[in-house]
Amino acid sequence: MGAALATRPLHPLLGVEIVGVDVGHVDAEDHLIPQGDRRNLFNAGNQMWHTDSSFKRVPALASLLSGREVPPEGGETEFASMRVAYERLPDATRRLLEGKVAIHSFEYSRGLVGEGLLPPEDAAQVPPVPQALVRANPANGRKAFFVASHACEIVGMPTDEARALIRDLLRRATAAELVYTHRWRPGDLVMWDNRCVLHRGRPWNESRYRRVMHRTTVAGDGPTAGEVAGIMVAAARDSDVAWCRAQLEAM
Repeated sequence: MGAALATRPLHPLLGVEIVGVDVGHVDAEDHLIPQGDRRNLFNAGNQMWHTDSSFKRVPALASLLSGREVPPEGGETEFASMRVAYERLPDATRRLLEGKVAIHSFEYSRGLVGEGLLPPEDAAQVPPVPQALVRANPANGRKAFFVASHACEIVGMPTDEARALIRDLLRRATAAELVYTHRWRPGDLVMWDNRCVLHRGRPWNESRYRRVMHRTTVAGDGPTAGEVAGIMVAAARDSDVAWCRAQLEAM
């Protein structure tokens, strides 16, 4: 999520929803958001590993991120492949994941960053949604597991067990040797497939340098999982919050 949201419901040629967002720490009036502002804390959630819009019923297919103003140091974006990590899983783990459905919740993930960051009226607009835990690329059949910072439950699995599995998958996908770090130059444009690629932003000196990025997100062509009745998301445990804060503090 970011400022200056512009939505085009359907691209006339592609027939897909395209959403443009300004991402950074400059407000709609082109002023730096001051250090300590809750908006910066809210945006810190983007520094956790995620896929764009996985908290929506129809998650994003692809994203394009353009660097308009970039700091001379810091502010990188890291990428990791859930497809490569899936292919490296033991056979028993792949069998365990097959057919499972995860629950993704924006309210849950932002709650890990800071209490009360998402007001109830905003949370009501993004209720938790089901997503297939394993997805296959329709073009070539290659599979990837599909997790992110928003993933918090697995249908039919105890919460603690589900969250431990989700974090193990994230850990496998983001092993250092599998991560690509993009160091931005003004005018760079990076595109990626949200169905199988995780990403996260990295910190920079926000009080010293401006960072203005424009992101375009292309919606997928439909839900990845069937309806799940009575979705329940257990409250974050202390261990969940500690896991999140450890990622942010490590930056």
